[in-house]
Amino acid sequence: MNTEHIKTTPVLVAQNLRKQESSPEGTLTILDDVSLQIQQGQTVAIVGASGAGKSTLLALLAGLDAPTSGQVFINGINITQLDEDGRASVRAKHVGFVFQSFHLVPSLTALENVMLPLELAGQSNPRSAAVTALTHVGLLSRSGHYPNQLSGGEQQRVAIARAFVTQPALLFADEPTGNLDAATGERVINLLFDMNVATGTTLVLVTHDPKLAQRCERVVKLEMGRIVTL
Repeated sequence: MNTEHIKTTPVLVAQNLRKQESSPEGTLTILDDVSLQIQQGQTVAIVGASGAGKSTLLALLAGLDAPTSGQVFINGINITQLDEDGRASVRAKHVGFVFQSFHLVPSLTALENVMLPLELAGQSNPRSAAVTALTHVGLLSRSGHYPNQLSGGEQQRVAIARAFVTQPALLFADEPTGNLDAATGERVINLLFDMNVATGTTLVLVTHDPKLAQRCERVVKLEMGRIVTL
């Protein structure tokens, strides 16, 4: 594999993003003229105080929300020109997510949760790929358990397996250790970075944790909706 090519190919490009919301006090500008490029295989931390716009930026970069103005490109596709169905299709093909609150389907087993994105994408033999993904996160023995039968750390490991099972170009993690104790959070973060290295997936993290941010190759700091560090 040509690693030089990997590191110089932008997988994510944001151009002049602005996000505004109406409020009783008038128009609030949550993000203001945010531009950045992220290369394939990079690890990037988005940091800043509460209310700085971190989760809003993540939602725009992932196509979960649309900007007031500006453009986002994922693997060269301008997702801001797409409707919600179009953005959902791009996410299904190119993007994985790990959230603070796990977002597992409670009525599905660990294995079924990991199989779900493959089934939605119409892939053949989703069970085999899901078994492999659960094996990578050390949870194959818990594959028949439901989320309420798993610890918080185990649920987050299932969420990581589900995020990586589609082999996404981009993985977004929003405060992935926010609901975990320090030791469990450390194991989960080590797993995220190990999977990043093993798969070449680009990892974009929103975090309040300076130690976690320092482990990333690059830190993007937001203040009052603007980037102050690139």
